[in-house]
Amino acid sequence: MPKILITGNMGYVGPVLVKHLRKTVPEAVLVGLDTGYFANCVTGSDILPECRVDLQCFADMRRFPEDILNGVDAVVHLAGISNDPIGNLFEQVTFDINHRASVGLAAKSKARGVGSFVFASSCSVYGSADDAARTEESPLNPLTAYAKSKLLTEGDLRTMADGDFKVTCLRFSTACGMSDRLRLDLVLNDFVAGALSSGRITILSDGTPWRPLIDVKDMARAIEWAIRRDAVDGGNLLAVNVGSDGRNYQVRELAEAVASVIPGVDVSVNKNAQPDKRSYRVSFELFKQLAPGHQPQVDLRHSIEELRDGLEAIGFRDPGFRDSNYMRLKVLSHLLEKGLLDNDLKWTRG
Repeated sequence: MPKILITGNMGYVGPVLVKHLRKTVPEAVLVGLDTGYFANCVTGSDILPECRVDLQCFADMRRFPEDILNGVDAVVHLAGISNDPIGNLFEQVTFDINHRASVGLAAKSKARGVGSFVFASSCSVYGSADDAARTEESPLNPLTAYAKSKLLTEGDLRTMADGDFKVTCLRFSTACGMSDRLRLDLVLNDFVAGALSSGRITILSDGTPWRPLIDVKDMARAIEWAIRRDAVDGGNLLAVNVGSDGRNYQVRELAEAVASVIPGVDVSVNKNAQPDKRSYRVSFELFKQLAPGHQPQVDLRHSIEELRDGLEAIGFRDPGFRDSNYMRLKVLSHLLEKGLLDNDLKWTRG
């Protein structure tokens, strides 16, 4: 009976992953570990999502409880500072959690006999690129603390991988889709929320930057594959782009796609916006070769429809959602203002 530890399971991806693993690996013992920043950000779930794991541990990655690794066969490491706005304000904390604590977790996992370590990396490591689709061999140009922390962690994980410790770095496309802990600080999710709440989609850039997209359900499929993959499929250390070639979009295309699903929506572009340097297309050919049975299945329209239906089911109509708890930075800011977190984003226990 496999035992799988999922860090950051109380975030955006975690609840979707746990549901998926419950269906595809029903015999597994699932253990969650999370610091609980976003514990109260539940959207549309009949039960607390953590009821689906066998054991839930609350801990800061910087003070990781090593004993929880006893008997663990695989670690899925989702925990981390989750986006650029938070990383920009808390740069040192981002490196402490996303890089140093991640490497420490990997070292502890290897020492405890964990066989498979799955790291949630990001295609943002490519940063600014020309129109050629980025492959795993392309130059890396991370532009933000978040992206730099992912790349630093990948580099240190390379030195740890061996025949007894298989490491898979999944360079995910930009996430989208419905979750029991929904985030609206993601481009497609933001557009659907704007369309529903105000009938308007405001593109903050000039609409030309490229983004690859992946639905959270397809992220879960990829993680399942990574947990199970044999070393013959990519080696003891694998860093692979995760997504599909058909889901590279310019931002304005995403807005137009939302408007085609939700009628009567006005789309505006900020023609005076400064150029967005974070623009890249990505090739997913390697992932297609290595994981033919776990390819993305959710197309753009279906992601939009599920977001629309999920938000309508909870009566979402907040035109001020960018100042709400659907935005991860707003949640952390509220906890800081209440004195529940200190400036290093550690709980004060107040």
